[in-house]
Amino acid sequence: MRTACLLITVIGFACLGSSAGAAEPSDSKWEYSPALLRPFWQADLMRGESVLFIRDKSGKARASVLFPIREMQEIRSSSGDAVYKAGRDYVWKPGSREIVLPTGSRIVSSTPEELRRPANSQRHRLTHRDGNGEIMFGAKLEYHALQTSISYRRQPGQWSGQKPRFDEKVLPNVIGRLKRKESLKILVMGDSISTGCNASGWADGEPFQPAYPELVRRHLAEHYGSQVELENLSISGKTTRSGLTMSEQGILGKPDLVIIAFGMNDSAGVSVADYQKNTSSMIGKIREALPKAEFILVATMLGNRDWPRLKQERFPQFRDALAELCEPGVALADLTSTWAEFLKRKLDWDLTGNGVNHPNDFGHRVYAQMITSLLIPGSGGK
Repeated sequence: MRTACLLITVIGFACLGSSAGAAEPSDSKWEYSPALLRPFWQADLMRGESVLFIRDKSGKARASVLFPIREMQEIRSSSGDAVYKAGRDYVWKPGSREIVLPTGSRIVSSTPEELRRPANSQRHRLTHRDGNGEIMFGAKLEYHALQTSISYRRQPGQWSGQKPRFDEKVLPNVIGRLKRKESLKILVMGDSISTGCNASGWADGEPFQPAYPELVRRHLAEHYGSQVELENLSISGKTTRSGLTMSEQGILGKPDLVIIAFGMNDSAGVSVADYQKNTSSMIGKIREALPKAEFILVATMLGNRDWPRLKQERFPQFRDALAELCEPGVALADLTSTWAEFLKRKLDWDLTGNGVNHPNDFGHRVYAQMITSLLIPGSGGK
């Protein structure tokens, strides 16, 4: 059952019907393609980058992609069921990142005012930083329906952000098993992002893309030809304080790789010191029972900067705290830095799945790209 998300902690959104953990991947029409999980910083062809077109007071709608466009490949609705035509539905200039919608375009667009709600009109109180109403909350596919999918060939050498680096010496047991085509068990522990909230597959909507944990599992299995199993114990609304309980349960499955992905909810009330201590305790607990287990620590995406309950300064502090825990057997997937760079080029509503603190399909793919780049040679650090 995939239903709406509820606010159950200070900022935690819980997926109703999945309180015991992450939902199973939906039976869907989504088709795996290694090209979709090619790291965006390497790809000449950006596939399915999400934007949300915003109309100004003159009625002109525009949005920007991450990189200067060399050649437009295709523009589709986020569901994939509508393909739009250049000239009629959109215009762009080579070398620019901006796409403009002409009068009569069939592409959906919104105004900033339409992405707000009156105060106290929503189940969750998402008061805008400027005090003028609330950020529109999307329980399932509301933002998905407003966003558009852009595929384009980009100008090379335009990514100045950090890139994950493949190093077999950091995760030798996991990479060794994959190379030898031995079975691999992955355990994921995290919050609502890791349960899959607002991925289209989780919400049972086109194109039915799975959330990042399943994308990681599938991509590793396809690349290496290994049997890869996934156990996802993530629970919406949780913080690192819940990690030890999850760890005790996760040990029973004897995972080879543990992905620990907290931080969004921690930013409301967990100190940096406690965040690091809790994460270290999870690692220690699992290592005590499973000495060969290895870990990928995920520094979370950034939440919406216009919601003051999110303490934005905590996100880079949490990332740095995770980096201090890295050593042989423990690697870092730094989504925090990647999101910060994204938001220099795009806006929160281009990337959000719920308006506040979940990624959309494009964001879930970026999560998977960052994580698998630590495990697949040649996919990171270029």
